[in-house]
Amino acid sequence: MTAMNYGEQHDHPMLSVFTPEQVRQVHAATMEVLAHTGFRITHPGARALLEGAGASVTDDRVRLPVQMVENAIQTSPSSFAMGKPNGEPAMFLEESSVFFGAALDAGEYLDPETDQRRKFTSSDCRVMATIANALPNYSYCMTLGFSADVPASIANRVAAKQALTHSEKPLVCCCGNIDSLRAIYDMAVLIAGSEERFRMAPSIATLCSAISPLSYDDDTVDKIFFCAEKGIPQISYSGLQAGATSPATFAGTIVQGSAESLGGLVMSQLARKGSPVIYGAFTTIMDMATAVFSYGAPEMSMMNAAMAQLSKHYNLPFFGTAGCSDAKYQDDPQAVAEATLSCLSAALSHASLVHDLGLLDHSELISPAYLVMIDEVLSMVRAFMRGVSVNDETLAIDQIDRVGPRGHYLAEDHTMRHFRDVWYPQLFERSHYETWRSQGAVPFSERLRQKTRDLMSSKSCPLPNGLVKELDRMAAHWEKE
Repeated sequence: MTAMNYGEQHDHPMLSVFTPEQVRQVHAATMEVLAHTGFRITHPGARALLEGAGASVTDDRVRLPVQMVENAIQTSPSSFAMGKPNGEPAMFLEESSVFFGAALDAGEYLDPETDQRRKFTSSDCRVMATIANALPNYSYCMTLGFSADVPASIANRVAAKQALTHSEKPLVCCCGNIDSLRAIYDMAVLIAGSEERFRMAPSIATLCSAISPLSYDDDTVDKIFFCAEKGIPQISYSGLQAGATSPATFAGTIVQGSAESLGGLVMSQLARKGSPVIYGAFTTIMDMATAVFSYGAPEMSMMNAAMAQLSKHYNLPFFGTAGCSDAKYQDDPQAVAEATLSCLSAALSHASLVHDLGLLDHSELISPAYLVMIDEVLSMVRAFMRGVSVNDETLAIDQIDRVGPRGHYLAEDHTMRHFRDVWYPQLFERSHYETWRSQGAVPFSERLRQKTRDLMSSKSCPLPNGLVKELDRMAAHWEKE
């Protein structure tokens, strides 16, 4: 469960979308939107808190002075730890690290045995959590709260329970209401052992999403305040669709997304200075031919990389998006291409947490096999992001001189020291054609299916029986409510 930690940025590949001057322009535009346009906020407590700190409050419009925003950015931590459910540290969010997270649920499920779509159920979430827990290139999991077999009012909690039960990795959860967030927090504290142990390395983070354009509903504000009180990392996040819920221009969408993220950050810091906040926004396009909120558009990756660059300007962790597609099947070339582009872009932009890996059909569909395939892509991206190490050993001047013209390096000690530095695939095929045929000529789709089956049967419950029973008791109480 390691990050793609690249060390010093000048030693490793990095993507910059903006020039330094453009970063300054986008920041200035963001501050102007916050100060002059502001937000719609109806929550009485938030309005009183903001007005008391110096915001302009007129009817339901709240405008934030630049100094208030800059002060909040300064008090929000630039790095912090997240933990496994049992409280052990698992991830340290800092500028040089990138963590990719597996999506565990969606409205529909692509069965890896039949390749048929059907409604997603809570037992499917268990399968997804089991697979994500076993795959090495996913550092955390994420639930959105879909389960057709349980009431919608508790689906968020049921999905989170499955993830906390069947995965040892930190969890990012989407909570439809404050009651669900409280229940998920109670589960996390129970497993961690105490509130104090939870605070040291929180095992959960949650989305606190503005409604684009520029609005925060009361329930979201309640979640912001609850997270600040309990030390839960909150992702100040919104979903913007260029041309629909944000300007049609990419720069305008980035400005609005940045303003919506920083508005939530300001409220969290006023509630409790030092509250851990992750900056970000899902910035993509509206496909005018289909009206689809695209999860595979190159513009999505480009705007996400631009916002990751802004996060470095603010010295804040960033919530990125990658490993998803608008395609309908996991082994569709479109699905492979869109996932690869977005994963490489997210890694190159040094996004802190990258989510939505495993989603197909513009987030309508989740596929266990797609999650497995993207793990191979992430392994390849990890190898690329190591970059080229340059020192006396790697320059190999003495080796080149010793071998000389028309020689070979196969028997050299230098080769023995370094041949394992290269990347070797687990799913992708490199053997000679005749070797491949002699081994059964197994196509990629079948190799992927078999690996998925194997992972589905791996150990799926790392928790002690006593904790599992207590979580079941809590779930029974939700159903009665």
